[in-house]
Amino acid sequence: MAKPRELKRRIRSVQNTKKITKTMELVSTSKLKRAQDRVVGARPYAQALAEVIADLYSPELAERFPLLRQPTGGVKKAAVLLITSNRGLCGAFNANLIREARRRLQELEQTGTETELHLVGKKGIAFFRFTKRTPASQRIDIGDRPTPAHAVELVTPLMERFANGSLDAVDLVFAKFNSAVSTPPTTLRILPVTPPTAGRSDGRTVNYILKPSAEAILESLLPLYVRNQVFRALVETAAAEHGARRTAMKNATDAGSDMLDILQRTYNRARQGQITQELAEIVGGAEALKG
Repeated sequence: MAKPRELKRRIRSVQNTKKITKTMELVSTSKLKRAQDRVVGARPYAQALAEVIADLYSPELAERFPLLRQPTGGVKKAAVLLITSNRGLCGAFNANLIREARRRLQELEQTGTETELHLVGKKGIAFFRFTKRTPASQRIDIGDRPTPAHAVELVTPLMERFANGSLDAVDLVFAKFNSAVSTPPTTLRILPVTPPTAGRSDGRTVNYILKPSAEAILESLLPLYVRNQVFRALVETAAAEHGARRTAMKNATDAGSDMLDILQRTYNRARQGQITQELAEIVGGAEALKG
């Protein structure tokens, strides 16, 4: 059994660690609420944008827009954009995203597709640096408060390359935010644009009076739609990161409480045994003096 002094030191260490994990849990809870609000706020705009594109789309118009161009002869070159976090202590959050990106890369390469990797976040960059895979681009300055400008900077070069034919497809790997405890890693093909086919959320049928033409409107909306897809992925991944960190820190705090209970009981037994031994020595010494 460990000595009481050593047990006391371990108890203080666990108590200090528990304070840190509890604080991080509270901070993540606060940040999660704000990130959740950004996700909820972004969804109506994305839904309306998808509905308008679905209403305006027709096969005849599709032939005129590079972003709708389907590759002929299969996908020969594809880009994978992976979004991870800059910080750890969020359980298997980043590991799951990296695993999904590797699965997608392997899936593409098995079909003979040439791939290139674009990375957002320190965790993804560190992993692929360790595996000796050089990314085509990398960003660490976005953090957990992404803006539409970040999405524009990320996807505009990819849209330009897709439009001029040097890329046949672009896949986005991110954490889809269903709830604070459900954030599955998701792969979404953002280029070529697949026209939304779902009906309107309210079930209405809308007849537009178009000015300018549907072609001119689609020309503006398609790049906006792609940029919005990337922005939503950034926002949802940020919210998912806070949810994962809150869960991980809560589990760590609970584990610390359990460990403290065990250490305290062990310390009490060790201290009781030490006191009993000291009393026995005192009694034995007194008896020796009497004799």
